[in-house]
Amino acid sequence: MHRILIIDDEEKIRTLLSRIISLEGFDIIQAPDLKTGWRKLELNEVDVLLCDVKLPDGNGVEFSKLVKEKFPAIEIILLTAFGNIPDGVQAIKNGAFDYITKGDDNNKIIPLLYKASEKVKLNKRVIQLEKQLDQKLSFENIIGKSKLIKQAVESAKKVANTDATVLLTGETGTGKEVFAQAIHQASKRSKNNFIAVNCSAFSKELLENELFGHKAGAFTGATKDAKGIFEEANNGTVFLDEIGEMPLDLQAKLLRVLESGEFLKVGDNKPIKTDVRIIAATNRDLQKEIQSGNFREDLYYRINIFNITLPALRERTVDIEELANYFLTVFATKTNKKIKRISADYLEALKLHSWKGNIRELRNVIERSIILVDGEELTVDSLPNEFQQSTFNSQQSAKPLSAFELASAEKIHIQKVMNYTNGNKTETAKLLNIALTTLYRKLEEYKIK
Repeated sequence: MHRILIIDDEEKIRTLLSRIISLEGFDIIQAPDLKTGWRKLELNEVDVLLCDVKLPDGNGVEFSKLVKEKFPAIEIILLTAFGNIPDGVQAIKNGAFDYITKGDDNNKIIPLLYKASEKVKLNKRVIQLEKQLDQKLSFENIIGKSKLIKQAVESAKKVANTDATVLLTGETGTGKEVFAQAIHQASKRSKNNFIAVNCSAFSKELLENELFGHKAGAFTGATKDAKGIFEEANNGTVFLDEIGEMPLDLQAKLLRVLESGEFLKVGDNKPIKTDVRIIAATNRDLQKEIQSGNFREDLYYRINIFNITLPALRERTVDIEELANYFLTVFATKTNKKIKRISADYLEALKLHSWKGNIRELRNVIERSIILVDGEELTVDSLPNEFQQSTFNSQQSAKPLSAFELASAEKIHIQKVMNYTNGNKTETAKLLNIALTTLYRKLEEYKIK
């Protein structure tokens, strides 16, 4: 049963509306003013708010903005004795579902309540799914059953409950921040802050200020002291994404934090103590960066206490279907589309793709398809051209073998194992339980590269 809150200072109107709406099976709560109404919103799970515009203690149009900020799932229908276009426009901008005139539009109220109630259901589902996407993920929320992802999760679980510095390595989009959050959530610091910063997103000066804060007067515009991330995250976790992009002089300052638990604010000479756990991540080969003079060797050994390498998506193609279905559910719900499944051809095209952008790229591809598709199934024609071309090429290359089903199946299987091992022929032969020479012969026979 949906719950409706009616806020109106005229008791006769409240009573009349309550009687009419309750006959439709809605649960009714009443309030004579905004103050009382707000209290009832805090104490009850309200679905739809019917609110007068002009009330003794405020304006319903302005009130609707506050309600949507605090209770985003609630839908608001504003009632006014004297409708005007500017108020109506502002009401919609503030998040109101509709804006109607008392008396003239009374026949609209019931249909509007049903429509608003349906929208509330969707709102609640979207909010739930967004929380799943953005929340501090636990290990149980990490999607994937492949051997490589399971190994990464097990390693992360073992280190989580320690204070050891962790270095997450892997290509862009492999889920390094998700792992960092999961490690934090499983640690004894979980009740304190988890703060992430992308070291490549700031200039040297801005990054220094972001990490360490500043004293008043440190630079033009610094009118008061400001805390940095290392101060804000005291007793918590700091996630330094793309640490390989950090300027050398800031690397020295970071090393001091790791070694002594102290840092200096910009413009200050008094050290500040902090107790933070650092999780770093990079898609670069830090040893090569050391040789090139771009990364401090002493810092590398300090952050590389426990290294976890996250597999690329092409190395865990067995997980693509589960990930794709997850994103399908999220984005179909978010866009209010009735898409229920993924076609076999679509899924095969996903598995054939190289995924340079990894999970992030997969997410974007699924979201794009959801926007384009009007039916109940994701089909190949909703994929970008390069995916469709890969599928066509795959079909063409298989045509000579079409008369030999066993050979065709063998080719497909070898190709999948090759994708899984990222082209490692020795490992592929081992997994296929055949001699390496046999594998080379098969690769030549089936023209697999």
